[in-house]
Amino acid sequence: MNNEILILCTTAVSLGFVHTVLGPDHYIPFIALSQSEKWTNKKTLLITILSGLGHVLSSIIIGIVGVFIGTAVFSLETLESYRGDAAGWLLITFGSLYMLWGIRSSFRKKAHTHKHFHLDGTYHEHKHTHEEDNHIHLHKSGKKKFSPWIIFLIFVFGPCEPLIPLLIYPAAQHSISGMVLVSILFGATTILTMTVLVFIGIFGINLLPVKKLELHMHTLAGATILLCGISIQFLGL
Repeated sequence: MNNEILILCTTAVSLGFVHTVLGPDHYIPFIALSQSEKWTNKKTLLITILSGLGHVLSSIIIGIVGVFIGTAVFSLETLESYRGDAAGWLLITFGSLYMLWGIRSSFRKKAHTHKHFHLDGTYHEHKHTHEEDNHIHLHKSGKKKFSPWIIFLIFVFGPCEPLIPLLIYPAAQHSISGMVLVSILFGATTILTMTVLVFIGIFGINLLPVKKLELHMHTLAGATILLCGISIQFLGL
């Protein structure tokens, strides 16, 4: 390994870490959904890693294909910019819909009173939620679960902006091994950093008195993802 590739590998690790830490979309959605959907640690880990792989591999494939067909760096970066816009809008759309669904879910879980009148003029009342399994009225709501594949697909659209320029130099040096090594180091650093930040966030939330907010967890998760998408799309985070 020559000094240039060694420096490039060090840069790949550094950029993979900084790129992930400064991009709240890399970890905040997983923290929010893990809490609202009550994912186990194993499921959270699996979804985070798979989404990270999709996120990194999509940019690696685009970068390598572009390098071998001779596409200009500017064109590749423009394509990544379009993908970034798409990912931002997808996060905004998903966060908005999830938040609205959360508001509806919170309302259905809120206990309320029904009065039942009998033919003899008497009546009785009882409290219930619209999600009680033993509720006999015809407005029972099935428990719907969010599909993790949605967040995975959003991450496949999300670009790794620093990766494309990193791949160009070893390609110019005709070093296939250098391209592979840079890709692996950048990807591994990104996914590892994502995973660590997700579990740090989950650990921190579990220390907080959030029991009272449990009824509104879906709403809060949707709002968090929506704000994350807005920060990406309009604030350039």
